Amino acid sequence: MRSELFGTLPDGTPVHRWTLERGPVRVRILTYGGIVQSVEVPDRSGRVAPVALGFADLAGYLGHPGPYFGALVGRYANRIAGGAFTLDGRAHRLARNNGPNALHGGERGFDKHVWEAAPAGEHGVRLTRVSPDGEEGYPGRLAVSATYTLDETGALRIAYEATADAPTVVNLTNHTYWNLAGAGAGGGTGVGGGALGHEVRIAGSRITPVDGDGIPTGEYEDVEGTRFDFRRARQAGPGFDHNYVLDKGVTADPVEVAELSDPASGRVLTVATTEPGLQFYTADHFAADLPFPPCGGIALETQHFPDSPNRPRFPSTVLRPGGVYGSETVYGFSVR
Repeated sequence: MRSELFGTLPDGTPVHRWTLERGPVRVRILTYGGIVQSVEVPDRSGRVAPVALGFADLAGYLGHPGPYFGALVGRYANRIAGGAFTLDGRAHRLARNNGPNALHGGERGFDKHVWEAAPAGEHGVRLTRVSPDGEEGYPGRLAVSATYTLDETGALRIAYEATADAPTVVNLTNHTYWNLAGAGAGGGTGVGGGALGHEVRIAGSRITPVDGDGIPTGEYEDVEGTRFDFRRARQAGPGFDHNYVLDKGVTADPVEVAELSDPASGRVLTVATTEPGLQFYTADHFAADLPFPPCGGIALETQHFPDSPNRPRFPSTVLRPGGVYGSETVYGFSVR
């Protein structure tokens, strides 16, 4: 494990890159936005290649913040309708950065801050920051940590923890886009130069359907007989940006909920999590100025559900003083 200067923000703040290695797996983490800059793993022939979309320099991330490449997203991942919610009878107005809605923490969410970093054992790094009361409209001072570790199997584990001094809402995720064929410029060697040649499996029998603004209707919809059914692995297609209600629900320990595989290279990614939901996003809307084409990567964002603060039927995202927010997701790598 090592740390090096990666770049400097316009205000002079340094950004460092931490490199974690275990066996043939190498992962690079930035203190800017808690970004997973790169993940390198072997294919079935032992050839190592990067499989997470990212940029070679800090300018790339500063110039293209919208796709949230590899970022640690918060204080609330996904959308909150109307950029507002009420908690304990008190209304809170949030920064609206997605039409009328709040998305991924607002104009300057967790992905656009530099985090403090310290080693976490021999194969990990722990990032910390304090989100002040009122940041992007969210109530309460929130102390947050995210610990990235390569375990003995070469899996990347991300463990989040947070405490607050006032009632608030929290929903953290990682926003890495995966292309197991190889995530170089142009998006790799999948169908159409992207990741649509991959096969996907998701252990979710329902989704939370959304309106035209991506806001849940509040209902649950069965995937049986629809294009959303990935309970058995099948090839990914375009047009997905939906939250899956995972069959396992909230769990104390990570449970495997998804698999992404590339038949050509043999690489397989498994996702295990404690979270009750997973946003399956095929990145159809990558802009023309990106080095990756539309559908150049697939995001599997473990999370609580979008707009949960306004949907009492959904699992709660409320964190109160004296409580501890905890979440863990494990990305496993193998070949077949």
